[in-house]
Amino acid sequence: MRLHTAPDHGVVGQVATAIATAGGIVTAIDVAESTSVRLVLDVTCSAGDAEHAKELEVAVDQVAGVEVYKVSDRTFLLHLGGKISVNSKVPLRNRDDLSMAYTPGVGRVSMAIAEHPEDVWRLTSKGNTVAVVTDGSAVLGLGNIGPGAALPVMEGKAALFKRFADIDAWPICLDTQDTDEIVRAVEMIAPGFGGINLEDIAAPRCFEIERRLRESLDIPVFHDDQHGTAIVVLAALTNALRVVKKELAAARVVVSGAGAAGSAIVTLLLAAGVTDVVVFDREGCLVPDLPGLSPAKKQLAEVTNPRLVTGDLRAGLAGADVFIGVSAPGVLQAEWIKDMAPEAVVFALANPDPEVDPAEADRYAAVVASGRSDYPNQINNVLAFPGVFRGLLDARASEITVEMLLRAAEAIALVVKDEELNSSFIIPSVFHPDVPKAVAAAIRGDQR
Repeated sequence: MRLHTAPDHGVVGQVATAIATAGGIVTAIDVAESTSVRLVLDVTCSAGDAEHAKELEVAVDQVAGVEVYKVSDRTFLLHLGGKISVNSKVPLRNRDDLSMAYTPGVGRVSMAIAEHPEDVWRLTSKGNTVAVVTDGSAVLGLGNIGPGAALPVMEGKAALFKRFADIDAWPICLDTQDTDEIVRAVEMIAPGFGGINLEDIAAPRCFEIERRLRESLDIPVFHDDQHGTAIVVLAALTNALRVVKKELAAARVVVSGAGAAGSAIVTLLLAAGVTDVVVFDREGCLVPDLPGLSPAKKQLAEVTNPRLVTGDLRAGLAGADVFIGVSAPGVLQAEWIKDMAPEAVVFALANPDPEVDPAEADRYAAVVASGRSDYPNQINNVLAFPGVFRGLLDARASEITVEMLLRAAEAIALVVKDEELNSSFIIPSVFHPDVPKAVAAAIRGDQR
């Protein structure tokens, strides 16, 4: 906090006392300016969360003679000026360097690519570059907030690509939510990239965009909200079932949410051999003749729910081994887990507020996972997408297949060794150095 105060140095102690009384911890107080008219103080303190920070601000503002002029927190300070930048890989020290990196030398390289187009992968950054494309229509759990507000998230995604897979990614935030315009825009920029990562595009539009781009482009197109989530969920579920000693093919699974993530999870579970999946959404448990289903939900209903379970979520959960939530906060009451099969597995992945409080679910389920970092077993897409694209780029792949996704999930699961596996550790840390390497190798199809 930057404070303007009366020209009395005794106010420093009053400010520190006010912060401590409100439960904050003062880490530094600096006098930035001192005149006969006023003091300017910079106060750094720790708060429990954003709400607590507001309480500290109010407490300080109530000190006599103190005005809170400006407040910043570490998260906003980290984002000042953005989180990514472009750096040259070659020195530009003199005319000779310039003559090779730019004109006239670069002309020879351009002509070589014109004559042999495949050399673009070798002579440019294309082979290590991914476009992170969004229309801002489904950003995190924040909804349709638009391309500008989506940019910090896309920058963060690009930073993760660099940190975990040394891939140069760039955010492309499109000011349109028209499917045709998005498809055409991506097609037009595709020559400069080795892969396309679709991000935070609302369903069902995201399905058509991905399908059309996969048909028209000769580089892989990957919608992380769908396939990244599905990979990590399958990896975590594989290990959760190892903990409770159940077989994947025999498990009864309920998936809450038929959007982008839910559809992809179901598709990958079926490909992995799961035979009994019930999908629950606003209309109830999906069956083919349920009135009011969209084409995407009807398609899901036709390949799932072999027992034709109908009704609400609780009805769907009866006797189920696994609950996977990618829907909305609070849709699952913890007591309903008692209706599930013994040694139930519960993945409550809605963010930032899950379908059920993980601590409450833990009272009834054998294994609990969420999308949150403050509980064990965080299901985080960072485990998948860096390694996926590393493998795709290394292999110069033109597409991504279901077999690749299955291999990636298996690779993540196997990073957790038998001696490490337990109900609170079914998935490796995103910082485990073996994860992106294992996923990339799986995508490339390297022999173990």
